[in-house]
Amino acid sequence: MTHHILVVDDEAVTRTMVSAYFEKQGYHVSQAADGKEMHQIMNELPIDLVLLDINLPGEDGLMLTRQLRSKSDVGIILITARTDSIDRIVGLEMGADDYCTKPLELRELLVRVRNLLWRISKANTQPDMQSSVKESDNIVNFNGWTFDIERRALSKGDNAVKLTKAEYEMLVAFTANRNRVLSRERILNLISHRVDAPNDRTIDVLVRRLRNKIEVEPKKPQMFITVHGEGYMFAGR
Repeated sequence: MTHHILVVDDEAVTRTMVSAYFEKQGYHVSQAADGKEMHQIMNELPIDLVLLDINLPGEDGLMLTRQLRSKSDVGIILITARTDSIDRIVGLEMGADDYCTKPLELRELLVRVRNLLWRISKANTQPDMQSSVKESDNIVNFNGWTFDIERRALSKGDNAVKLTKAEYEMLVAFTANRNRVLSRERILNLISHRVDAPNDRTIDVLVRRLRNKIEVEPKKPQMFITVHGEGYMFAGR
């Protein structure tokens, strides 16, 4: 199946360059210059992944990321020319899956796109991979929460919580390794088989997102415990 990528960038030269490169790699590519065009295309066509520039006129990429994530599980990679890491961290907190900085190294961007599409494909086929597992093994209970791994559903009573693909993968990894300390590198391998720089804060951001969605007091976590100098431990009961 040919994946469909949407390139959202107000710079026509960059937009055309990126689109041409990915079309040569065998992807189907659409282009949008701003949020309005992006929404119009996504309402009309099935999109697998969005390459979204942060610095857009009108609604910027951070605002658009929040809008997309509130209603869609589409893959999102932010593109930014800014050197300040705050934008990247905020983007991840709003639900972006990854980021890449300008000037773009297209081969690096291609690797990130392939990795994210692989993660999406893995998450979407998870029920089939677990079809031979007993139903009880697919249901994880902790601290009043019910996590249905096969259906990718997390709920507490009548309260259902929507998880992004990355959050879902991380929660699967944590619940499968309850009360074990996992390093950031180990978690990265469990959720995406990516090898990132040691200062990559993706894991910290994802843990913070899970705490905000699941913990009673996110700033005083009882389930997602920080083990200083080592990583994180899931202590849900």
